[in-house]
Amino acid sequence: MNLKNAYRNGTERLRTSGVPEPELDAWYLLEYVTGIGRASYYADPDREMAESRKAEYDRCIEARSRRIPLQHITGEQEFMGLTFHVNGDVLIPRQDTETLVETALDLLDCGKSTNRTEERIVRLLDMCTGSGCILLSMLHYAKCRTEGIGSDISAKALNVASENARRLGMTAGFIESDLFEKIEGKFTMILSNPPYIRSAEIAELQDEVRLYDPAGALDGKEDGLYFYRKIISQSPSYLEDGGYLIFEIGHDQACDVTGMMRAQGFSDVSVKKDLAGLDRVVYGRYIR
Repeated sequence: MNLKNAYRNGTERLRTSGVPEPELDAWYLLEYVTGIGRASYYADPDREMAESRKAEYDRCIEARSRRIPLQHITGEQEFMGLTFHVNGDVLIPRQDTETLVETALDLLDCGKSTNRTEERIVRLLDMCTGSGCILLSMLHYAKCRTEGIGSDISAKALNVASENARRLGMTAGFIESDLFEKIEGKFTMILSNPPYIRSAEIAELQDEVRLYDPAGALDGKEDGLYFYRKIISQSPSYLEDGGYLIFEIGHDQACDVTGMMRAQGFSDVSVKKDLAGLDRVVYGRYIR
């Protein structure tokens, strides 16, 4: 079978299975299996596929038709210009979460002392780290001396995060902890994309999310705010004076989360919108 027919058949199979954007996913999988780019494809769409490549493409299309996420098939997702390994043990990094990283980088004070030995070290804690995409992106792009810890209750998720650090050639610490249970020391920033979906709404999510994302990374309990309450109430003990707490939130949670942070004594509490114009990030400072 040639490339054109394989792509056409793959697209039709995904469309019949109700997969959103079947043409796009069929193309990504063809590119993943064959390594071909669009220019090469259009230059010679009648090129024959090796039987082994055709069989692999069929396997990938069959998996996607069962609504297995594209990223679980390829094992990769780009985030902040970096490539992260992902699987069913972690949430797939989403573009919305880049707003959190961009906000944190903007807030980061990278002013340096004239004395190199006195240069400030920025300490980061990424709570509910999952794939490690937030922490590792911060460490990659920060323009000052930065060290960080990623914590998660899931040992399997931490294995993925550690693998991503290895692949990216970065040094980070990872701790298996139920929120602050095993965390020590104080941090310049605590960042978190905690579970925030209301329990009753999980059944309404897309199959790709409902069936294949880890449930523990989605479920924010009855009102979706359980983990915000816990983190906000405990974080002052782990923040440096003037340190920031920065959350990703659901689009309708800004009022609740900002209210909780102000009630806990945080100042300069603010909301940032994502590229779609939806409330996506809440942050504030804790000044003693």
